[in-house]
Amino acid sequence: MKLLHVAVAVIRDAQGRILIAQRAQHQHQGGLWEFPGGKVEAGETLEQALGRELEEELGIQVKAAQPLIQVPFHYPDRHVLLDVWQVLSFSGSAQGREGQPIRWVSPDQLNTYAFPAANRPIVTAVQLPQRLLITPSNVETVPEQVQKALQQGVRWVILRGHQLSDAEYRDLYQVLLPSCQAAGACLAVNHSLQMAESLCAEAWHLTSWRLAELTQSAQFSGRWISASCHSPEELQLAQARGCHFALLSPVAATASHPDTSPLGWPTFQRWVAEAQLPVYALGGMRLQDCEQAQLAGAQGIAAISAWR
Repeated sequence: MKLLHVAVAVIRDAQGRILIAQRAQHQHQGGLWEFPGGKVEAGETLEQALGRELEEELGIQVKAAQPLIQVPFHYPDRHVLLDVWQVLSFSGSAQGREGQPIRWVSPDQLNTYAFPAANRPIVTAVQLPQRLLITPSNVETVPEQVQKALQQGVRWVILRGHQLSDAEYRDLYQVLLPSCQAAGACLAVNHSLQMAESLCAEAWHLTSWRLAELTQSAQFSGRWISASCHSPEELQLAQARGCHFALLSPVAATASHPDTSPLGWPTFQRWVAEAQLPVYALGGMRLQDCEQAQLAGAQGIAAISAWR
């Protein structure tokens, strides 16, 4: 079955709202809501297809855009590759030029709309930040480092603490939570399911061995589940177990794992291209690697020391 290459746009307005449109009833997945876009025609670049489709569908002209996520998806009757870009600026006033209803909604409101299955990873990607902090092994420095990262705009913190007792881990989580909440940041528990539940955590992060033991995501009552992965098989497992996103490592050489060979960007890009969930690059990442990571298909970067 031939692969249908589709250019898809995530368009934000000045208030941070996202534009969605409703598919006509006679179309494939008719009646559901979607992010605007359409088929990449022969001889077109992705950017050309995106510009043409948004002009035809909405009457707007793309001024700047950047990659967000690629989603390969296999319906029973067709195979699609959604090539999703964020439209950073545009001219014109968006209208449903083909008679389709359109709405501007906040990222959180996207969860109340029915989307085609292939669009669900896009909804997740829209709601996730570009940068993640993983707390260092030296727990004495954790509060200061988290505060510095929050001041630099980091909005997702994964709290490690493998060397801590359960009581110490709970105490450290409670110390960090008010600062994260005040900054609008998510504080994820990298510990057992029992710990995540006892803390009423919003997010639970799994090591690769906890991912292998996970039977179903419904075991966690919070909103987000993520996992650390090191192979295409683990990425597929994270997807099958209902994880919302993954961290793939090590992309570059890292002092924390000096004996592990880095993947490099070409391998990272190849593995991520087969995934149906957002993936962060981890391992030796620096702030200046954000652009390279996105070009390689990543949601962004995760790092321990990049936000010092």
